[in-house]
Amino acid sequence: MQISLKPEQAAFVQTQLASGHYQTAAELVSRALELLQRQSEYEQWLAATRQQVDEGVAALERGEGVAGDVVIAQLRDRLQGH
Repeated sequence: MQISLKPEQAAFVQTQLASGHYQTAAELVSRALELLQRQSEYEQWLAATRQQVDEGVAALERGEGVAGDVVIAQLRDRLQGH
């Protein structure tokens, strides 16, 4: 596969190679793709989490929540093996 870089991107690659952060351009591209994949996975997690928060807020607005002191008591009971 062959790719074309903008001049500023090529300069960045050269700077990274010169600094010793990466031994080859292929290594740098591999790391960049790994970070892009992680970012994509994070964005998917973030979207799912936001959806869950929205659902939780909607449930609270419908009066489906549990008082904080009740939740704390339930958690304490679980931790103590009751």
